[in-house]
Amino acid sequence: MVAELKRRRAGGRIGHAERAGKRAIDQMSWRIPQNHDRPVEPMGPEGVEAIHKGAMRILKDIGIRFLNDEALEIFRKAGCKVDGETVRMDEDFVMEMVRKAPSEFTVTPRNPDRALPFGGKAMLFGNVSSPPNYWDLERGKVSGFMDGFRTFIKLTQYFNCIHFAGGYPVEPVEIHASVRHLDCLYEKLTLTDKVCHAYSLGKERVEDAMEMVRIAGGLSHEEFRAKPRMFTNINSVSPLKHDFPMIDGALRLARAGQAVVVTPFTLAGAMAPVTMAGAVTLSIAEALSAIALLQYVRPGAPSMIGTFTSNVDMKSGAPAFGTPEYMRATQMTGQMARFYGLPLRSSGVCAANVPDGQAMWETSNSLWAAVQSGTNLVYHAAGWLEGGLIASPEKFVMDCEVLQMIQRYMEPQVWATGAEEIAVETIAEVGPDGHYFGCQHTQDRYTTAFYQPFASDWRNFEAWQLDGSVWTAERAHRIFKDILADFTPPPMDEGVREELSDFVARRKAEGGAPTDF
Repeated sequence: MVAELKRRRAGGRIGHAERAGKRAIDQMSWRIPQNHDRPVEPMGPEGVEAIHKGAMRILKDIGIRFLNDEALEIFRKAGCKVDGETVRMDEDFVMEMVRKAPSEFTVTPRNPDRALPFGGKAMLFGNVSSPPNYWDLERGKVSGFMDGFRTFIKLTQYFNCIHFAGGYPVEPVEIHASVRHLDCLYEKLTLTDKVCHAYSLGKERVEDAMEMVRIAGGLSHEEFRAKPRMFTNINSVSPLKHDFPMIDGALRLARAGQAVVVTPFTLAGAMAPVTMAGAVTLSIAEALSAIALLQYVRPGAPSMIGTFTSNVDMKSGAPAFGTPEYMRATQMTGQMARFYGLPLRSSGVCAANVPDGQAMWETSNSLWAAVQSGTNLVYHAAGWLEGGLIASPEKFVMDCEVLQMIQRYMEPQVWATGAEEIAVETIAEVGPDGHYFGCQHTQDRYTTAFYQPFASDWRNFEAWQLDGSVWTAERAHRIFKDILADFTPPPMDEGVREELSDFVARRKAEGGAPTDF
């Protein structure tokens, strides 16, 4: 019995530490992946033109409903047709505005070494955002809570393949909504030094977020507004609507020079036509209408188009992700983003309920669609389950293994074709009777020649069985626990921390953001 326990423990923290070389994991260093592949483009030029013309017809003839009086007044001033809450705009206006948006821009957080280029060939990954529930192997599925929130923020900071802290990785529902944004942003800004997202949910939350990011960066008001320091993502209310708080927040951030991602949530067969071309066309129209508004208010405001077009399960109505249709819609939207000269956001998503095989194949489909489409910003790249209703730390770890593999795939040395890489002399040296393990060419490169996993187990069945038969989710559970034990927050000036804490306390005393409960 004792021998059995020792054997099983060898597959746990001690055994893993021996294999990894330190307490938690050996991971790839911080880097900005560059996607050198030619994008997959399922549509020809005539298909791109057809979707563009369809989107322009929607904007001119059908219109988009803006549930925001300020936006309606801006559109009137711009010469658009405003009928009640419905805005119609012609192609010339839309394209004039869209052309004002930069094709690339940089967002600089409190640690300038973590500055992120949005656009070009850069591909950035972020944590899961907004699930109301938490799941791990010990607790099962529970409502979101602050300690779980902190767990994900620590994982976001720890993993070098996670480039930005997106929305709340899980909603800490025990904290009242009026002040939740204050506590969550404080944790994000003190536990990470990476680029942060803030929700566009009304005046108070947006203004508080901008002030907290400014304080955390030790910036004057002028320095904060001089260049992008943070970003938001807004969603349309498909079909054909933008709501009040998101447009309000987007306008405030754009006027302050901060980045805005516009991502319609178009589920084919439910909130959009059942055909992928129809769903993408609707998504493009909804996105461009908001981007045109932002560019009219602040020409050159950093803006990004997003895609969240997928399909529903027509048997149940439940959203499906990582499907063939999702992949094609992402690729098609990538073509449209390049047509408009805008950076692209997509996601790493799945419909699976636990971190199992389904979770990984659906997420991998989503992530590779992001690669193929030329996506620049990947939301929900680590930790997403149950169609966005669950955040899981085990899934976060498992996804980061895939993200590191994608980063390695993108490194030019993998396909380098210099004389040393083609290695004809080494082939002649080894000949038909030798092997390459011991030759100098291998000895010089063996530690860096191939991707080295931190969660995958490449041993044969017998070795795996002898080491405790630990399944992937169990290994991921142990890894995330080791990371938490090993975690050290990034440095922050104590004066800055105190100012940030004082701001949070003051705003809480003032009541935070108004709610109706």
